[in-house]
Amino acid sequence: MRAVSPVLEGVGIALASLRAHKMRAALTILGVAIGVIVVMVIGALIAGFDKGLSDMLAALGPKTFFVGRYWGGAQEDPDDPNPWRRRPPLTIAEAERLEALPSIKLVVVDENARADVEFEDKRLGAVSIQGRDADWPSIAGGDIFPGRSYSHVEDVANSQVVVINAKVGEQLFANRSPIGQRIKIAGLSYNVIGVYNPPTGLFGEGDQNEVFIPYGTLVKYVPYWQGWMDYFVAPEDTVPLLRAIDDVTVALRSMRGLRPSEPNTFDVVTQDRYIQTVNSSTLIIKIVMFALSAVGLIVGGIGVVAIMMISVTERTREIGVRKALGATRRAIMWQFLVEAATLTTVGGFIGLIVGGAIAGLLGAMTPVPAYVPVGSVILALFGAAFTGLLFGIIPASKAARLDPVDALRYE
Repeated sequence: MRAVSPVLEGVGIALASLRAHKMRAALTILGVAIGVIVVMVIGALIAGFDKGLSDMLAALGPKTFFVGRYWGGAQEDPDDPNPWRRRPPLTIAEAERLEALPSIKLVVVDENARADVEFEDKRLGAVSIQGRDADWPSIAGGDIFPGRSYSHVEDVANSQVVVINAKVGEQLFANRSPIGQRIKIAGLSYNVIGVYNPPTGLFGEGDQNEVFIPYGTLVKYVPYWQGWMDYFVAPEDTVPLLRAIDDVTVALRSMRGLRPSEPNTFDVVTQDRYIQTVNSSTLIIKIVMFALSAVGLIVGGIGVVAIMMISVTERTREIGVRKALGATRRAIMWQFLVEAATLTTVGGFIGLIVGGAIAGLLGAMTPVPAYVPVGSVILALFGAAFTGLLFGIIPASKAARLDPVDALRYE
């Protein structure tokens, strides 16, 4: 109780100061609150981004990995700013050879383009056209309802069939059933056979206009940027991920006739590497977040110094009386530090409420995911309290050093 009593007393005095000097205290609290709001909002966006990324990769399957022509992993050459030019494109023949490996369950080829999609008098511009083989639903997650995906027979025959996503269906057909309707993609007619309902994605991918057609159909009928085919590779359930990657790497190197000393002319990208790349991209955002929040907390800290110095001056006689009655320097200093920390913690709570509300609105009204982690809440409150303790040292030291005789004479 001896340890708790001074803390409660300091908190009570700080709250009384808030009520007595509302404008002065509000200015102090505002700076701290702004810093906490920045921490909460940007922290929620980054956490939501990470969570969305994890959900997106989980939909592909925990062991699915990607094979592409160039991911950015090659050694950069100042004399060659485009190292991907030295790499031949991936081919269907290579995909078929990889899928025949005992450790590989399936390989889904992927090409994409953008084209106009039309139905009667409605037109959607620059829709994402995904050309994939018939196994694509196995790695995409989500479900296809109503309708179905295209079969292997339709895939091999380059049939003009299409699976649209729910967003395209809403915009083109409104309340009508899309199944059996005919739409035009890049001027050619396609039969709608299914509606794809994607899982919750990283930035609301379900809100993008997207359609899926057989790979050969895209190559044959849709203008696209050639040479950038990718593979989604899924190992057998009983095969470790690293073994599957090794098998794919060895097979591709063998097919391309690479010597042991020559580097790969392709990139194999695991989900972990993808996450690392994304995290390195968000590192700058995190640094900016901490810089902005630090500015807010420093502004609040300067306000703490000002308000507490005024408080020391106003309570000089009170400090003299306490010292005359036996209060130690440590007790006086502790009291003012507690008051300063209380002021900034109040600002922290206000920032938490406002920041949480803003993050919630962003998550509800935009496709940007927002998720407030417990760590951000703890960090924000700790930062607010620490700001009060740090900047409260100067006025607390001044109060503790006052001479009791001079303090009692102060008017």
